[in-house]
Amino acid sequence: MSDTTTAEGAAATNGKLSHRQILTILSGLMLGMFLAALDQTIVSSSMRTIADELHGLSLQAWATTAYLITATLSTPLYGKLSDLYGRKPMYLTAISLFLVGSLASGMATSMYELAAFRAFQGLGAGGLMSLALAIITDITAPRERSKYQGYFMAVFGISSVAGPVVGGFFAGIDSFAGITGWRWVFLVNVPIALAALVVVTKVLNLPHTRVNQKVDYWGAVALATGLVPLLIVAEQGREWGWGSAASIAMYVVGALGVTAFVWIERRMGDAALLPLRLFKRPVFRMATLVTVVQGAGMFGAMMSLPLYLQIVKGATPTQAGLQMLPLTLGIMIASLTSGRLISKTGRYKMFAVAGIGLMAAALFALSTITVDTSLSLVMVIAFVIGLGLGASMQTLVLAATNDVRPQDIGVATSAATFFRQIGGTAGTAVFLSILFGTVGDRIANALRSAMTTPAYVSALAQHPEFAQQMKSGLDVNDTSFLSTLDPTLARPILQGFAESMSTVFLVGGIVLTVGFALVWFLKEKPLSDKSAMEQRAEAEADGAPALALAH
Repeated sequence: MSDTTTAEGAAATNGKLSHRQILTILSGLMLGMFLAALDQTIVSSSMRTIADELHGLSLQAWATTAYLITATLSTPLYGKLSDLYGRKPMYLTAISLFLVGSLASGMATSMYELAAFRAFQGLGAGGLMSLALAIITDITAPRERSKYQGYFMAVFGISSVAGPVVGGFFAGIDSFAGITGWRWVFLVNVPIALAALVVVTKVLNLPHTRVNQKVDYWGAVALATGLVPLLIVAEQGREWGWGSAASIAMYVVGALGVTAFVWIERRMGDAALLPLRLFKRPVFRMATLVTVVQGAGMFGAMMSLPLYLQIVKGATPTQAGLQMLPLTLGIMIASLTSGRLISKTGRYKMFAVAGIGLMAAALFALSTITVDTSLSLVMVIAFVIGLGLGASMQTLVLAATNDVRPQDIGVATSAATFFRQIGGTAGTAVFLSILFGTVGDRIANALRSAMTTPAYVSALAQHPEFAQQMKSGLDVNDTSFLSTLDPTLARPILQGFAESMSTVFLVGGIVLTVGFALVWFLKEKPLSDKSAMEQRAEAEADGAPALALAH
């Protein structure tokens, strides 16, 4: 195997960059990450409007599922390919694919077209976040890295608020600049992506050590065979039934694919898409395990809380996005503060412990909410969730990447993103199943209690159309009628939703408690004062083979 040093542009010969150089590169990375983070929330808040416009309400889930599948599958591929061929060309590829997919999605004329274009868009999304983390890991020493990763967390938090606001705005207008309003949900990505391409092309100039190594194509095929059925059943299982023939078939095919993937990765060794030797490193293994658990609890909370605000509190998607501002504030405060303290002290485990502990406590607090809980209290709890997320999310990535060789940075950071997505997908599927699996009975119980009160009976007599609707069965998948329903008649339904969401938050708290218990076993490995680029440059100066360098 031969190694040839190539340059992606001019860089310091010793691999060390100044603070100003790092911030310049960071500007391009943040644009790319903002694209991926914003898209996740802007589309979800407007999908029902889009489905109505394209006459495909029953197909709307496939537009999300197609994007999720390609984004998840491509994440480890970007990590491995960037280790082999360089970060800059792969990052530009990811932005370009996302740009073309966004433009095509904005011109879709049917839900089938939209699903196909969203799948193409996902091919780019898989590299935007993982490669940004890999690049910042390349150019910063672990001791200093959290200061810069804090900016990424701020982007993540801002997008979680801006997405519903922007998505709700475009979904709520007929047209903008002569183009149908909902199409801007996708087209808004185009100028951001173009700016990202220009900035990244100009500023991302890093040396790269080219490695002649096979690309693990069979591993990629096996991973697709294993994950696609499991991701599909995670998204569709509630509609199909978790024990239906279709779901069972997906479980079987997925299990066979995962088994084949592990076998292939074992045979491929260093050339594997996801080298199994990484999991022999105790810090990487534990950080990855906690990341999966955190992903399940995190996405469960961030999915359920806006639902509570919109359904129970009657907020529009735009209002719900603004009401999530305290969560964003918490993320920004905790990520920036913890980053500076980690840089100063070199200690990071306590932030992972405290962060996951805060998130678990906040979800347990949310499990006590009712239909009458004040909005101010919910926003305070959201702030605490943000603190926990900002303190722990970046710290787990730092722990994982600090435990691997410089040559494995790409695959290690993509693995962290990949497993967080897997945990988030599983958590979202489970939490939505709990919500919609229990809400019918909770509403029925609340209605039975309400029927014993004169006020409810009187209100029902004044609205015979609703009484008829109740006889034919309420559709809990469409709650738009609640906004115009008599408050007395709406209260039992809102109460049922609040009780089911309380159960969801309780389960989320339990999941994060498991993560809190596990994170105590995370070994705190001393943080290096040299970036991966510096270590590779030193190894090459000493004549050491790049792949033989141990971290």
